[in-house]
Amino acid sequence: MTAYLVVGVVGLVVLAVSLLLGDVLDGLLDALAGDAFSTAVAGGFLAALGFGGAAAEAAGAPVLVSLPVGVVAGVVVGWFAAWLTRLVRDGGSDGTPEADDVLGREGQVVSAVPAEGYGTVRVLVGGHVVRLNARAEAPLEAGTPVHVTAVLSPTAVTVAPVWGELGP
Repeated sequence: MTAYLVVGVVGLVVLAVSLLLGDVLDGLLDALAGDAFSTAVAGGFLAALGFGGAAAEAAGAPVLVSLPVGVVAGVVVGWFAAWLTRLVRDGGSDGTPEADDVLGREGQVVSAVPAEGYGTVRVLVGGHVVRLNARAEAPLEAGTPVHVTAVLSPTAVTVAPVWGELGP
């Protein structure tokens, strides 16, 4: 059982190294396909093999049974680690908000918008707070809820007060 526990602890160390430092096996096994032999997969496989084999042996199974149990546990955990690695790597991310993303959104005036000139508005886009220069047909006080009606440039928009929220 000691050998299984040593293999399990080595697997945990390899897994910890992969989480802290990244894929240290990168480049060593380039001839093999994709994520099947990454550091995370190898660490997960070794840890599950060691602890799975130790658990089977502690339950009274002979080595001819505990070793296949450990290997099966290692393959399952290794496959799961490869799947998670692929999921994280290939998962999409929200891109940086662009000027056209604010069109039609509601926001709030941060600095007053004069009749002739620009003020500043704050608009929430995909969890990002975007501050833009803003023009309006009529002056708007700071704090007025607004609706973005047009995009003038990447940093400027036209706004109108939200219906029923006209300023004083």
